[in-house]
Amino acid sequence: MSYSNGGGHGQRQKADMTNQVYSGSPASPASHNGTLLRTVGLTKRFGKLEAVKDLNIELRRGEVFGFLGPNGAGKSTTVGMILGLVAPTAGSIELFGRRLDDDRWAALRRVGAMIEEPAFYPYLSGRDNLEVLAMAIGGIPGCRITEVLERVGLLDRAADRYSHYSMGMKQRLGIASTLLRDPELIILDEPASGLDPAGTKEVRDLIPKLAHESRAVLLCSHLLHEVEQVCDRVAIIKQGTMLASAPIQELLMRQTVFQIKVPDPARAVEVLTGLSWIESARIESDCLIVHAPKDSASDINRALAEQEIFASELVSRTLSLESVFLELTGRESHDQTD
Repeated sequence: MSYSNGGGHGQRQKADMTNQVYSGSPASPASHNGTLLRTVGLTKRFGKLEAVKDLNIELRRGEVFGFLGPNGAGKSTTVGMILGLVAPTAGSIELFGRRLDDDRWAALRRVGAMIEEPAFYPYLSGRDNLEVLAMAIGGIPGCRITEVLERVGLLDRAADRYSHYSMGMKQRLGIASTLLRDPELIILDEPASGLDPAGTKEVRDLIPKLAHESRAVLLCSHLLHEVEQVCDRVAIIKQGTMLASAPIQELLMRQTVFQIKVPDPARAVEVLTGLSWIESARIESDCLIVHAPKDSASDINRALAEQEIFASELVSRTLSLESVFLELTGRESHDQTD
């Protein structure tokens, strides 16, 4: 698990590489109905700042779980607590059915994490970098290095220098480093950050496959289109507080966005926002954008007509994860990471 931005040499870089992976024991049988990670009332305060507030999340074997939020939402603090790097103020963390405090290192040896850009020696090959890391960890057979290189699609380029790798290949090598001891839980923080479309697709294709090998993946990303394609469930937080946690499709199906054209949009907004079942209504360009329950088009039309506001157009739009995210966290939160 890397905590650097990829820079630094000598002892600092060696330390970065030694710390790049939290992993250990081979995968064990399903734990506690498949729940690998659970937080209960997880809270962290820094002085008067409450960075994480009463956070409850659950991650199950075989799924990709998206952990989303705008800048300063508390994602990094939460991941730090899960990895034992930040002490919670209140609440508890369970890994593999046991409290993290009961046997921290036994639990963390079953977790692989890649935080920020992975740090490797640029003048060594991909294989040699993994061999250095394997020696630092200890107990990793040479055949395992071949297995993880093949797993991430780098076996044919294993002898090439790391400095010659594309960004997508570098990220895949970082993911390979988290797999050296076959972890059951993998935490990936912005694994597609800075990648071109081809590199993004490489990482996007790999992540669900890892989860389907009886693992679980906790994915922190601000690329919401990619999250929508790879995640089974998502949690959205803001200012340390959970706003939503649900399967992707359930979250997208909770509401429909209606695009409405009326002669007096400002008055229409006033009418609709006065209705308890309307989630939100705003003017966008020359249209009215309304978030409301599914199959409520006729009710919206009736409510407007009763106030002698007649729509010339009323169409529904398919919700995206991005639109749900922005609606929950605020329209200003477009570049989300912390």
